[in-house]
Amino acid sequence: MGMSASQARFLTLTARKTNVEYEGQQINQQRTTLSNESANYYSKLTSMDVPVPPSTADYTKVTYTFSDGSEKNTVTSIVATKDTKSTGIYMLNYVQEIPADNMVVSGTNVISKSNGGYFIGKVQLQDAVNLVYKNASTGAVTTKEISIIDNVSNTSATVPASNNSTQYYGLKQIRQRFIDAGIPTEVVNQYSIDQLRDKLKVENQYRAMSVEKYTDEDWYVRYIQNSSTGNYEPVFYSKKETENIDYNDRTSLSLGGVRAYMFGQTTESREIKNAEALVEKDASGRYQALFIYNDSTHESGTRYELTTITETDDNAYNDAMNQYYYDKAVYDQMVEEINAKIGIIQVQDKNLELKLKQLDTEENAISTEMDAVKKVISKNVESSFKTFNA
Repeated sequence: MGMSASQARFLTLTARKTNVEYEGQQINQQRTTLSNESANYYSKLTSMDVPVPPSTADYTKVTYTFSDGSEKNTVTSIVATKDTKSTGIYMLNYVQEIPADNMVVSGTNVISKSNGGYFIGKVQLQDAVNLVYKNASTGAVTTKEISIIDNVSNTSATVPASNNSTQYYGLKQIRQRFIDAGIPTEVVNQYSIDQLRDKLKVENQYRAMSVEKYTDEDWYVRYIQNSSTGNYEPVFYSKKETENIDYNDRTSLSLGGVRAYMFGQTTESREIKNAEALVEKDASGRYQALFIYNDSTHESGTRYELTTITETDDNAYNDAMNQYYYDKAVYDQMVEEINAKIGIIQVQDKNLELKLKQLDTEENAISTEMDAVKKVISKNVESSFKTFNA
C-alpha cells in the first residue's frame, strides 16, 4: 500500500471511529433517559396508596341500655368533668323511649263505591260510633252512656230517641250493624248485651283517639279478626280521604289506597341531658351499671344494670367493602400499566445495550486496523527517508 493510500485509509478509519464513538454517546444518552423514565415509574409505584380492606371493627359500636319499668333508655354519652377524679360523678346523656298507646297507620285498602256506600270487598264501611256530647252554651264535653234495648222479638219496637246523656240502640239493629261491619253472624249472635256495649265503648274510644291525633272529625269503621287473639277489632278510615279520593268510573274502585288506622303502640322519645351519675366498670373497662342521682344534692338516686349491645352497621360495611374492591381493581390496573411500561423500557434498554456492544466491537476492530495502517505508514516513511539518505 502506498503512502497516499495509507494516509487516505487512516483518515477514513479515524472518521469511522469518531462516528462510532458519537453513536455510542447517543446510545448512552438514550439509556440514561430510559433509566430516568424507569426510575419515575418505580417512584410512582412506591408512592401509590395500597387499598386496605375495611375492618368490621370500624363499623361496630357498643351501645349501653338500661330499663326503667316499660321505658328503655339508651346511653348516648358518659362524660368526665373536672371533678370526676375526686367525686367519681360523670355527666350522663341518654335517650328515653316511652311506649304509648295510639292509633297507627296499618296499611291501605282499595275501596269500592256503590249506591252511596263504601265497601271493602263485601263489607260496607259503617259510621264510627260517637258518644261525645259537647254543650254548645257551656262548652262542657261528656261521654254518653249506652243503652241497648232488647227488641229482637218485637221488630216494630221503637228505640227511644237519644239524648244528651244516653245513646240508645236496639239489640237487633246493633247486632246487624256489627254484622254489616264485617263480624260473622254466628259470632255477633253470641255477644251478650254487655259485650256489645263494651265493643261500642272501645270503638268510641279509638275514634276519639283518631280525632285527637289526625284532626279529622268523621270516620268510617269496619271490623277484622286479629290473627293472634281471634278477636274482631275495629279499623278506621277517614271519611274525608275515603270520599275525596278519585274512583274509576267503570269499576267504581278507588284509584289508589285509602289509609287504614288501628289501635297500636308507638314509641315516644325524649333526650335526658347532663344527668349526674356514678359509673361501675368491669375488669375490661366496660360499663356495668349506673347510679343516677335524683337531684344535685346527691342524697338519693337509683341504680340501673347496664345491658351491652354490640351493633355492626352491615350496610355501611358492605358499602366500604364494595369501595375497596373498586379501589383495588383500579390499583391493580395502574400497577399492570406501569409494569407494562417498565417492561417496554427494559426491552428498549436491552436493544440499546446490544447495539452499544456492537459499536464497541466495531470500534475495537477499527482501532486494530488503524494500528496496522499506522505501521504501514511508519514503514513507508522509514523507507522514504532511506531512499533520500542514499
